[in-house]
Amino acid sequence: MKYCRFLFEDKVHYGAVEDRDGEPWIVDLTRAPEDDLAFRLAHGRATSWSFSFEPMPLSAAELLAPVTPSKIVCVGRNYRDHVKELGNEVPSEPLLFYKPPSSLLKPAGVVRMPAASARMDFEGELALVIGQRTHKLKADADWREVVRGYTLANDITARDLQKKDGQWTRAKGFDTFCPVGPVVSDEIDPQAGVTIETRVNGELRQSGSTLDFIFSIPALLAYISAAITLEPGDLVLTGTPAGVGPLAAGDRVEVTIPGLGVLANTVEADAD
Repeated sequence: MKYCRFLFEDKVHYGAVEDRDGEPWIVDLTRAPEDDLAFRLAHGRATSWSFSFEPMPLSAAELLAPVTPSKIVCVGRNYRDHVKELGNEVPSEPLLFYKPPSSLLKPAGVVRMPAASARMDFEGELALVIGQRTHKLKADADWREVVRGYTLANDITARDLQKKDGQWTRAKGFDTFCPVGPVVSDEIDPQAGVTIETRVNGELRQSGSTLDFIFSIPALLAYISAAITLEPGDLVLTGTPAGVGPLAAGDRVEVTIPGLGVLANTVEADAD
């Protein structure tokens, strides 16, 4: 299963995605995930599946963030090399923080550099999309049953404000600070190891494997859901590998994982 969310005939739709000759195509309109809480509250039950639709390349679609989460739960310092590069100690348990849903940004959207910050960093990540309501997931439970699929995210961070504020809400939460997409897929296996890479203006800056997680996906889901009920459509960002660095106006940043495509965004200074 692989799907995207996009504008078609001036309405929001979900589309089933398949690879054709090595390129992703939207092959049909499909129902919105009926258990996606935030989308259902905003739009009701979707009926996009009933429209006539001709297949089109994913690259030709006006893509939106593929999820509408009620919350975005993020994991900090989940790669030892990243912990080391920022001069921090390896955590003994997962370090959690939030990004607000208002920080979501679509693929090809513009990341806005806030005037309040002098340094804005990229952080490419694998993100989990929750598929069913999850509370106090047991250690011996099948965690895959609660994960709808995986997508790409970029945890944009105002690094100077993160250090200044002492907590991370403002530094992580500006509008446009959470690019996500382009698709959601259950056709990869992070537990077996997938490689995440981030490039800025074509130059490789980050490369890491999910095999290097300090805390595994099942451990993260158990830890998070012990305190926070996860709802369908919620996002869990799993942490970033070493190599984070600053972005400047005019930059193009690309996050990739094989099977999930390329999440590409450009950077501009905020006009306000």
